[in-house]
Amino acid sequence: MNRKPPDHEHVDDQMIKMEVNLDDMSGEWLGYVMDILFEAGANDVFYTPIYMKKNRPGVLLQLLCSKQSMEQMKSILLKETTTLGIRYYPLTVHRMERAFIKVETEWGPVTVKQGINNEEVFQSSPEYEDCKAIAKKHNIPLKKVYEQVWKAMDKD
Repeated sequence: MNRKPPDHEHVDDQMIKMEVNLDDMSGEWLGYVMDILFEAGANDVFYTPIYMKKNRPGVLLQLLCSKQSMEQMKSILLKETTTLGIRYYPLTVHRMERAFIKVETEWGPVTVKQGINNEEVFQSSPEYEDCKAIAKKHNIPLKKVYEQVWKAMDKD
């Protein structure tokens, strides 16, 4: 394994959480809105099933963004969804430092993302796209690629 330096230090970031309740949009529209929000710089976008007035099923759309991109996110939510209002509030997000290492497998190298806190690795996750490319190229199950990456990490 060879370790690259962390791509950036993470500590406590100040962010904005925005949310809207939606009960009259199709899943296709929701996917489109998610894509637009990510393209505009949202740090995270996610949906949660909820029940609204009159026991109607709906979706809670939530996103995290920087304070600088808040107005752009508001504009997208108002233009691209059926919401009549947006809730938003500041929050603090603690994120671990991230580093990327290369792990050698019999089929080639795989990038692994690590979450580091106080110089200790807490999380390691093989990059899906690398594993997927190897699985397709060598016509092997994706889980077999992941298993070999984890075994290679255990050896080091």
